[in-house]
Amino acid sequence: MTVIVRDLRPDVRADAEGFSTTRRLALPFMLSTPESVVHTLTHAHPDAHFIQLVAEEDGEIIGTAQVSVAHDSPEPGQGSANIYVRPDRTRRGAGSLLLRTAEERLAALGVTKLFAWVLDEPENRAFAERHGFRARRSAYFLRLDLAAGALPPRQDPPAGVELRTAADFADDPRPLFELDAEVVRDEPSDIDVEFTDYEAWLAETWRHPLLNLGLTTVAVVDGRPAAFSVAYTDGTRYGTAMTGTARAFRGRGLAKLAKNDSLHRARAAGYTEAFTGNDTGNGPMIAINKWFGYEVCATEVRYVRELG
Repeated sequence: MTVIVRDLRPDVRADAEGFSTTRRLALPFMLSTPESVVHTLTHAHPDAHFIQLVAEEDGEIIGTAQVSVAHDSPEPGQGSANIYVRPDRTRRGAGSLLLRTAEERLAALGVTKLFAWVLDEPENRAFAERHGFRARRSAYFLRLDLAAGALPPRQDPPAGVELRTAADFADDPRPLFELDAEVVRDEPSDIDVEFTDYEAWLAETWRHPLLNLGLTTVAVVDGRPAAFSVAYTDGTRYGTAMTGTARAFRGRGLAKLAKNDSLHRARAAGYTEAFTGNDTGNGPMIAINKWFGYEVCATEVRYVRELG
């Protein structure tokens, strides 16, 4: 049996299905569909040089890699390669082949510092360290049982605050772009990100097939979006893609208010489990998620390697 690595073909349905299936088996706490796989590839910013690689064994996709240049960071020469192999298809060399191909592609684009997320399991961490990576920070995946769990009761917004959904901004989503751009700057990360391209944000984020406008709750103060909880759904599961508050409105509980409303909407819509993620150092958001009833279901570690 021979393993080969090649680019994902976005016009081949079997490729997108194989990629999505592999990701869901390796990361059952992250949402993925064939449509989201193709969208991410075909709507990435050109400067990201984004590619999706697959490792194939006898016609079956057994591993995946998402590879990109951090084009929206003020620091040049940074890139990422996140590699996942089906748990039942390990020890075939797929991970090493994917990593080698990713490094060659990124080095040719001038990347000198490579970041990768790795599940916090002995075999995964040993793989990263054998290939010269050093551990940095870590993050949690959290799960909430929406069917059996007891959500905190819904709260009426305080005076001057209105709860809306992202669908209310369908005609003009720019205010949500501005809120997203401000919030993402303060999100814990190894790579600083700056959102400045509205059209790119529309293509990549606003039109993402997992984004559920009706379940995304926005707290509005004096007509301005002040906080939001962004909901992704894949048909059966619900995930929080981002929860945050504009700096001028922090300390008022608006993010918690928005997320609680979104979770109640999701349960009423029939979703039975919810997922989210937090940097392990983000104590305030972890406390909020535990208040909702989320429990840690996995941990991942950010690794870095100098190329060249």
